[in-house]
Amino acid sequence: MNRDEQAIRDLIAKWQTATAACDLKQVLSLMADDVIFLTPGQPPMNKDAFAAAFQGMLQHVRIESSSKIQEIRVSGDWAYCWSRLSVTVTPLQSGAPVRRSGYTLTIFRQQPDGIWLLARDANMLTVEPSAAA
Repeated sequence: MNRDEQAIRDLIAKWQTATAACDLKQVLSLMADDVIFLTPGQPPMNKDAFAAAFQGMLQHVRIESSSKIQEIRVSGDWAYCWSRLSVTVTPLQSGAPVRRSGYTLTIFRQQPDGIWLLARDANMLTVEPSAAA
């Protein structure tokens, strides 16, 4: 594995750790200013919309995730990664955790200083059936 691939793996791990720690500042530092998120049934979301949604959610839930990276390809200062992602959203007050899983396709852009940032993300997660179902 080359240095760029490892840097992207490290970014993904930092993202998951920061999300679980409710560290919005750290999560935002891992994305480009012009980032776009694509999710089913929703309009594209920019960085400001992401920050507002994340902050709003953290008042009510905790989020934990894990991913199995399937492939990373680097070409110059662009790279993509597709992975199998699982996310558990647990209410702070009451209610059962909700698990979502599926595939994501993420595009990264290397900055002039060599740092990789998330630039685009297409998330195809769906709700998993509950164990009681």
